[in-house]
Amino acid sequence: MGQTFGQLLKAIRREKGVSQRDLADRVGIDFSYISKVENDRMAPPSADTIQKICEVLEVSTEVLLSKSGKLTGELSEAITSSPSAIKFMNEIKDMRLTDHEWDRMITSLKKLR
Repeated sequence: MGQTFGQLLKAIRREKGVSQRDLADRVGIDFSYISKVENDRMAPPSADTIQKICEVLEVSTEVLLSKSGKLTGELSEAITSSPSAIKFMNEIKDMRLTDHEWDRMITSLKKLR
């Protein structure tokens, strides 16, 4: 079984040498909230808060967002504002792509531009 969002957050935060209190202060949330999330007593925070956490910890937003199951407002809007984007997402949903396949798709898409 893989790590939960909270377990991953704790591991990254510790690896970066940042205390719960320092992280919370820099993100603008209560440190007890960080503790509850890291111990899986609360659900992951909003995508915007996750983005702030990633900025403070200097990690890619994809790392924590993928564990949270959440999308940023900007990404959600980009997908939902276009019928073609929704069609694309529906097509790939059933493909169950691996990370390697996703990376290959990104490379191919960049070549289209």
